Amino acid sequence: MISYKRLWSTMEEKGATTYTLQIKGEISSSTIRRLKAGESVSTNTLDALCRILDCTLNDIAEYIPDDK
Repeated sequence: MISYKRLWSTMEEKGATTYTLQIKGEISSSTIRRLKAGESVSTNTLDALCRILDCTLNDIAEYIPDDK
């Protein structure tokens, strides 16, 4: 599974809020809800997050293997 826990830490470090994502990146409230719920988002969204926060993909998401 993909975890977005790092996104919230990076946003805090950069002083960004979900409002910042919506205004600067035109990321919809439904996409923010999906991120908060740990659901899938598009690569376009991940690209926008990296651009808005001036960071790498590793700063916003991480792969966590499912328990088998």
